[in-house]
Amino acid sequence: MKRVLIILLGLPLLLVSLSCSTPLSTREKGAGIGALGGAAAGGIIGSAVGHPGAGAAIGGALGLGAGALIGDQLQGQEQQQQQQQRQIEQNQAELQRQKQELERLKKQSEY
Repeated sequence: MKRVLIILLGLPLLLVSLSCSTPLSTREKGAGIGALGGAAAGGIIGSAVGHPGAGAAIGGALGLGAGALIGDQLQGQEQQQQQQQRQIEQNQAELQRQKQELERLKKQSEY
């Protein structure tokens, strides 16, 4: 039984680590963490009732879904923050341009 549990937990982790050539997104990280946590919790609960493999499989599937949903929400917030930061930078650049223009006009009126 322990061998099955180790395979169920280790195989997805091994596949993810070998197949990813780009960094994981927040959604993917959340899904992975949820799946591993769910599988571990499901395996523990399943072993208490005599079915650790089934518990790990069910817990992993539920954890995958929950983790993906949470990761998606976090990723959306990150994207919104990045967009706001870009807007702040654009506004600062425009303010700087206007200050320079104002200084140029002041110097021009002095002559």
